[in-house]
Amino acid sequence: MTDAVVRPAKPATSRRTPAGGAPAAAHSAAEAAEPRIDLPAVTEMLLGTWGKTRREAREMIKDPAFWRIDGQTVAEHRDRVFGQLGLIVEQGVSARAYPVEYGGLGDNGANIAGFEELVLADPSLQIKAGVQWGLFGAAIQQLGTKKHHDKWLADVVTLKLPGAFAMTETGHGSDVAAIGTTATYDADTEEFVIHTPFRGAWKDYLGNAAVHGRAATVFAQLITGGVNYGVHCFFVPIRDEAGDFLPGVGGEDDGVKGGLNGIDNGRLHFDHVRVPRENLLNRYGDVAADGTYSSEIASPGRRFFTMLGALVQGRVSLDGAATTAAALGLKIAVTYANQRRQFDSGSGTPEVTLLDYGKHQRRLLPRLATVYAQAFAHDEFLKKFDGVFSGRTDTSEEREDLETLAAALKPLSTWNALDILQECREASGGAGFLAENRLVGLRSDLDVYVTFEGDNNVLLQLVGKRLLSDYASQFKGKDAAALARFAVGSTAGKVFHGAGLRQLGQSLADLGSTARSVELGLREDQQFELLAGRVQQMVADVAARLRPAAKLPAAEAAALFNECQFDLIEAARAHGELLQWEAFTDAVHRVGDDGTLRVLTWLRDLFGMSLIEKHLSWYLINGRLSAQRAGSVSRYIGRLSARLRPHAQDLVDAWGFEPEHIRAHIASGAEQQRQDEAHAYYAQLAASGEAPVSEKSLQKKR
Repeated sequence: MTDAVVRPAKPATSRRTPAGGAPAAAHSAAEAAEPRIDLPAVTEMLLGTWGKTRREAREMIKDPAFWRIDGQTVAEHRDRVFGQLGLIVEQGVSARAYPVEYGGLGDNGANIAGFEELVLADPSLQIKAGVQWGLFGAAIQQLGTKKHHDKWLADVVTLKLPGAFAMTETGHGSDVAAIGTTATYDADTEEFVIHTPFRGAWKDYLGNAAVHGRAATVFAQLITGGVNYGVHCFFVPIRDEAGDFLPGVGGEDDGVKGGLNGIDNGRLHFDHVRVPRENLLNRYGDVAADGTYSSEIASPGRRFFTMLGALVQGRVSLDGAATTAAALGLKIAVTYANQRRQFDSGSGTPEVTLLDYGKHQRRLLPRLATVYAQAFAHDEFLKKFDGVFSGRTDTSEEREDLETLAAALKPLSTWNALDILQECREASGGAGFLAENRLVGLRSDLDVYVTFEGDNNVLLQLVGKRLLSDYASQFKGKDAAALARFAVGSTAGKVFHGAGLRQLGQSLADLGSTARSVELGLREDQQFELLAGRVQQMVADVAARLRPAAKLPAAEAAALFNECQFDLIEAARAHGELLQWEAFTDAVHRVGDDGTLRVLTWLRDLFGMSLIEKHLSWYLINGRLSAQRAGSVSRYIGRLSARLRPHAQDLVDAWGFEPEHIRAHIASGAEQQRQDEAHAYYAQLAASGEAPVSEKSLQKKR
């Protein structure tokens, strides 16, 4: 295993820094006589377990019929995206996740992998497809039973039945348990009466609701016999074949949004709309003809979370799609930075390539390391999802781990995507602001990813609660002596990995050891100790602060939890970052080629050290790093960034994006042609003897 070594035995290039300017650095590993990554092998790593499906999806969207057209009106964009759903059906890929008897392939992992790639064509297409087949259709499949599948799934797959997923309300988004829509059972007619009793209970932000949807899976409080049995899901027709609302159903168009305007988001409301008793999607709860409620899950809370957990695939796909979009942004920005020149050295040398500037390297390369970490973590995540939803590993423990993983990774990847795309936009200057170069469009479209399928902060709070639960389980049945031993010498184990990826077999043998002087480069074991030790101490600190809550009145206990909320969410974020680092490290350990191993180890180290730098104040305050070593972290990152600079193009090329996927003028080679033209012009002018002299040269002669 090659650890982080940031002082090379010889310079990366024999060329020297021009007087007063930036280095004329090697642009490629070959120029710098560096080890090269095995590009095809790294591409396979990044494509992951379902690489074949991702390639098929990318081949499909090479067709310009799938591409977004900038400048279209909202109505035109919506029509185009709906038509693209029809093309997906024609290609036979809309049914991957559905059972074979309904025209599907029964392949959950492949379904998500292929769906994520649609973000390269148009994020509106990706989300619109997700609404139809990943939310509306999945609700029928996952929450319904065979009678529902027989009745509706085939038409969902073929788009004969376009639908909306009506969970979110104007007054309640992430707090689904508190929604206001009701479904009251009428035993006399054996019907449910769907009703929105006030304006805040309108279903809102629903894709397919404004124009295209013919039905909706509506989440409502199930009331029968005067008892509210909590939120359940119902199949409710909303429009006739002419596209007009059915009696009792109404709605509004959400109108122009900050992004994703190819999706017809809208609002729905219901005025005592009656649906047959059989329209209750009754996998987890049922109502008999006489109004008697039954469920195999006795606990209302566990029943509710089981139903929501059955729909976790939306968060899985957002994690992957955000990673792919961020990778595309970096492919565009790094390619441009490798060709665009700006400012000479002041000594008459050629202008300097943007990526030769240390600041530009620090802007882009740590973010590139982050996207690699996200990609490897996502593949682990997707494998866990496929295991659960295929039935191979479908246990309550595995489902709970899957839901916690989703709540940990989706926030990080979607927040990172916005940060990365914005930095890529700025790093590309005015060219980055042109729509033709895609960065502003991607940034706008992905903005809402951080709040739909669960607001990121709310999701991380769920992760934090799970971490507290796992932490508390360490102490059950322990005596005072055992607790004391735990306090001074703990192992990572279940505290971190119980709700995340598999354990690496590494441990914190001595928490105090992370406060020692860090050796040059912060090698792998030290990175792990610092990242894992931070999670453990943060969870332990919050747990200690919350311990009195068990003996406090409810209001005071709630107030105490509120005081700790910020720290709990930060601990959950740290946990998610640790999971990504572990996944990256796992991937590095699987590499056989020496050159690839060396470069990806540098990249993994850059990711780990960037996380440490990001939280440097915590490490200083808590005595985990000395001031001297803390001050050296940023210098290490700068050296690693310079070391990786010749590999930057290889690392973005390894994503395997082709010109039809990129579609950004500044990443097409056009900038290099401009630079070559300018260089040839000035060379010819100088050779002609007709070049004007500079005013400065005249002043020097005086």
